[in-house]
Amino acid sequence: MSEAPGFKPCIVVPVYNHEHAIGAVLAGLLRHDVPCILVDDGSNAACAGVLDALAQANSQRVTLVRLPQNQGKGVAVLSGFARAAQLGFSHVLQIDADGQHRTDDVPGFLAQARAHPHAIIAGHPVYDESVPKARLYGRYATHIWVWINTLSFDIKDSMCGFRVYPVAPVNALAARHAIGARMNFDTDILVRLFWDGLQVVNLPTRVSYPADGVSHFRVWRDNVLITWMHTVLFFGMLPRIPKLLARKWRTP
Repeated sequence: MSEAPGFKPCIVVPVYNHEHAIGAVLAGLLRHDVPCILVDDGSNAACAGVLDALAQANSQRVTLVRLPQNQGKGVAVLSGFARAAQLGFSHVLQIDADGQHRTDDVPGFLAQARAHPHAIIAGHPVYDESVPKARLYGRYATHIWVWINTLSFDIKDSMCGFRVYPVAPVNALAARHAIGARMNFDTDILVRLFWDGLQVVNLPTRVSYPADGVSHFRVWRDNVLITWMHTVLFFGMLPRIPKLLARKWRTP
């Protein structure tokens, strides 16, 4: 497979109090010889110390971005994108810090990004027995809303935090529109990039829950944010219906 001209990927990992898992996650990522940007989203002192040590020990391959206080996954990821653009990277592979994703799958994601440099390579989770059933079934409500808000089935899963984006379209979108700051980020940005015309390539990947026993999903807060996000996206979809239908007819 020939590499896309100018294809220069990095990996962005948002981190918030995952001091017990991030070392193993980073070790798995560095095996693939891709530069990593760790974004400390206002972690506690223990996690901040672990991140400092990891960045110092891998100074040639790891950049540490530190946010002064916790602002949410979306803000952390977009801060990583901003630094990636400053460093001249063309693509960002986003992966969570808790160890739920298989770092062995990184080469497959990057290969798809090389083959489809203007697309989003979105992880499509294949769960093992560790997934909480309530979380698994709850995802289907979001799937249905995403299919409605895109008028397509092109996005198989909008909540997986393992994907590759081209940097420029993400930063352009973030400059003109506020994106979900917390657990609503992954779905919000994927739907809006789809509206902007980006193709989505779905790639199966095995997922476990989670390696360090830490989940930052807050049931009431995050479900309210996600519900409001779907409402906003629905009303944003309505004036886009002609464009979305035209895109559907143009696509074989």
